[in-house]
Amino acid sequence: SAIDEYKPLDATTNPSLILAAAQMPVYQKLVDDAVAYGKKLGGSEEEQIKNASDKLFVLFGAEILKRIPGRVSTEVDARLSFDKEGMIQRARRLIDLYKEAGIGKDRILIKLSSTWEGIQAGKVLEAEHGIHCNMTLLFSFAQAVACAEAGVTLISPFVGRILDWYVANGDKKTYEPSEDPGVKSVTKIYNYYKKFGYKTIVMGASFRNTGEIKALTGCDYLTISPKLLAELSKEHVKLTPTLSVKEAQACELEKIHLDEKAFRWHHNEDQMAVEKLSDGIRKFAADAVKLERMLK
Repeated sequence: SAIDEYKPLDATTNPSLILAAAQMPVYQKLVDDAVAYGKKLGGSEEEQIKNASDKLFVLFGAEILKRIPGRVSTEVDARLSFDKEGMIQRARRLIDLYKEAGIGKDRILIKLSSTWEGIQAGKVLEAEHGIHCNMTLLFSFAQAVACAEAGVTLISPFVGRILDWYVANGDKKTYEPSEDPGVKSVTKIYNYYKKFGYKTIVMGASFRNTGEIKALTGCDYLTISPKLLAELSKEHVKLTPTLSVKEAQACELEKIHLDEKAFRWHHNEDQMAVEKLSDGIRKFAADAVKLERMLK
């Protein structure tokens, strides 16, 4: 209903959003259809639940695609975050399920955790299978550099969760939008990508307030919750882009290359990113388990 109201170009899902929606009576038929599909394929109870879960993600995606002109993002199970081959297999399985539903891979972004393994899975999916990837749970500059080098379609650098960490772990409790650590992180990533001509789309995500969104005006894409879209729709101010390719190309950033050892070191140097990545994976994994229990 929010999609019908705000008419976005694209939409994204994740395990937590799917879990919440699957518990709403209005979507009971999708859950029933997913369960029926899992039973039909047979196998062990575990296999049936896994198949039903994948099918449910695709059924929600297919419903969303009826309402948007662009692409929907569908997430691979977070429990595979350190299993490159497992992520590749699961991504291909999701694309096959969409194909069975009559939906081509050009309308899907497969979401993968931005671990080293996830980024390498994205590289293989893009180069060898033509499957477009959305790298999520991205908090560090090292993650962003590795994603650009892997040639993935899109990254979702998080803004609000970065702010949450600094508020929880520092003395400062409020930030002006331009000084918001999440805004500064995405600004640096955007500038780096544009300065060095990377094609990967930067899609700022996980906003806590409209100030953060306005401070990233000009970013390639932004993914915004219905609540914040409602707040923005009531505002009638003229926005001027704060990010631009021209300014990015004039910035002082230097190009770096990250192999696995360098990636792990640089990422590990960022305490916030290490903690938020592992925390995000655990939370998405926990919601995947809850969803499976519900299906069971």
